[in-house]
Amino acid sequence: MEQGASDVEFLRAVLPIVEFLGGNLVAEGGNGELPIERGGRVIAHVRPSELHGALERMIESVERDGGAELGAMGRAEKQAAVRCLDEQGAFLLRGAVDRIARAMGVSRVTLYSYLNALERRA
Repeated sequence: MEQGASDVEFLRAVLPIVEFLGGNLVAEGGNGELPIERGGRVIAHVRPSELHGALERMIESVERDGGAELGAMGRAEKQAAVRCLDEQGAFLLRGAVDRIARAMGVSRVTLYSYLNALERRA
């Protein structure tokens, strides 16, 4: 894949955006990589971060193990789900508290109270 000077300039311009989103620019793409097309041809690929979609996968796993969506769980089940998500490191990810609180149908304050209860038990 031969790149012209304008393609290189374009890729230099998008590189900070790709990196900010946690991805990398690569010349040859593979499975799961997103092509960057310019002028009807692929000039590079974006390799997403391995963390891309990690929170959603963690939530799906907890829902599968719990047998219900987070929002349909009772209080005790939600607290157990928070424990599982915390053990998996979900709350280390940016935006996790808001995303999980929305999925559970609770406020951030309620979610933080579940997390605080975990710390008191430890």
